[in-house]
Amino acid sequence: MESFKGPPLAVNAPTDSGEIRAVIDVGTNSVKLLIASVTSGRVVPLLETAQQTRLGRNFYSDYLLKAEGIKATAETVGHFASLARERGAISLKVIATSAAREAKNVQDLIAAIEYANGGEMIIISAETEARWAYRGVVTHLPGVGDSFLIVDIGGGSTEFIIGRGVEPLRSASFELGSVRMLENALLDDPPGPEALMRARTELRQFFAVNVLPVMLPASKSGESRLSGLIVTGGTGAILARIQAEMEDYNRDRIEAARFDRQSFGERVEQLWSMKLAQRQALIGLPSERADVILFGAAICEAVLNAFELPEMRVSTRGMRFGAVLDGD
Repeated sequence: MESFKGPPLAVNAPTDSGEIRAVIDVGTNSVKLLIASVTSGRVVPLLETAQQTRLGRNFYSDYLLKAEGIKATAETVGHFASLARERGAISLKVIATSAAREAKNVQDLIAAIEYANGGEMIIISAETEARWAYRGVVTHLPGVGDSFLIVDIGGGSTEFIIGRGVEPLRSASFELGSVRMLENALLDDPPGPEALMRARTELRQFFAVNVLPVMLPASKSGESRLSGLIVTGGTGAILARIQAEMEDYNRDRIEAARFDRQSFGERVEQLWSMKLAQRQALIGLPSERADVILFGAAICEAVLNAFELPEMRVSTRGMRFGAVLDGD
């Protein structure tokens, strides 16, 4: 496919054991592929890659998916499906999330993707998205304390899961995402402190009215006192790469990143003070994500502040890891 420009995020050597499975995740901002070897609950990634197709561009004014985004998304899914078959995947899940759940013309997307893929696309519920995100993250949780909060930030929705060990205790999905907020904002270049103040106020109110009443009862109870925050999804990985000035995708270095609440607020202010071209030049920030990172970072900051957590960690093993394990 000539229009595909996304290099692999990670390619590992084939493994002689385990089933090779693949998941294609059709999100509001990008399409992501995971090909992995799965053995007894253990996931070994063989190939990971992503392509931004911005399915949610100009979506939130009328909740209609636009033809350009549908075409780019279907082409990318077709390409990723070919990669999965070439790598010998015995199963392939094509799943869609927030934008597909809300679209009035979702049948247009389904038809285009199933024609390109030659197979079925499944629109998963917010509950399934949260469950898979949790299961994926807990495949690798060294050094985590008792109960913790996992936040999966997407383009159109964000999932919050409080859990202990391998067991989720409470989860909820909210219509809060980096693309959704960007599409509803009018920003100058650079956005500047007043725009950031508006975003912070909007997020603080959203958390107070929507998120905290649902999630705080679990975090306040004795059995689920929060010991940390783990963010999964593209936003967290990109913020870790920016912090480390990391040109390549390195899972170990990304997951070693730590963000304390005070310094993270300063990072958010820095991003919002920069022009788009300056953000595009940052090492670790893909140029096509230089607009949505503003709101992704602001959501992370809002989570830290609302839940009064001192530190944020990053996991690269989110929903797709959980999806390849589904059925085990």
